[in-house]
Amino acid sequence: MRWWHIDQVLPIEADLFGAEQWSAAMFWSELAGGHHYLVALDPAGAVVGYAGLAVTPPDEGWVQNIAVRRDAQRGGVGRRLLEALLAQAARRGVRRTLLEVAVDNAAAQRLYAAYDFEPVGIRRGYYQPSNTDALVMMRNG
Repeated sequence: MRWWHIDQVLPIEADLFGAEQWSAAMFWSELAGGHHYLVALDPAGAVVGYAGLAVTPPDEGWVQNIAVRRDAQRGGVGRRLLEALLAQAARRGVRRTLLEVAVDNAAAQRLYAAYDFEPVGIRRGYYQPSNTDALVMMRNG
């Protein structure tokens, strides 16, 4: 992801996450902080998905987000983004990768479980303003 992708990412973010969406400033901050962000593009060059990874030295990584435009879901885009993040984590020496996912997002939880993420905790009221709990999942290696 580069700064010029943010304008295409924001409508996807708004559609998928509503009141809990990230702002342009949040994405700018992630990029400025050196976090690893990817976009998936369709053949015309439009963003259909994005994902981010933050690495905390010495060896912990956090999947910041994975999102796929609704009309591109169920086509493997999210899976490919996750695989790319995990490959980057391995290149950076990450031994433990964590993420938060809404407790009511069963599809995402199944995807993460397929890549050996296991539930390790709950963050009560994590997503605001909906007050939705987050399931914390972790993968070793």
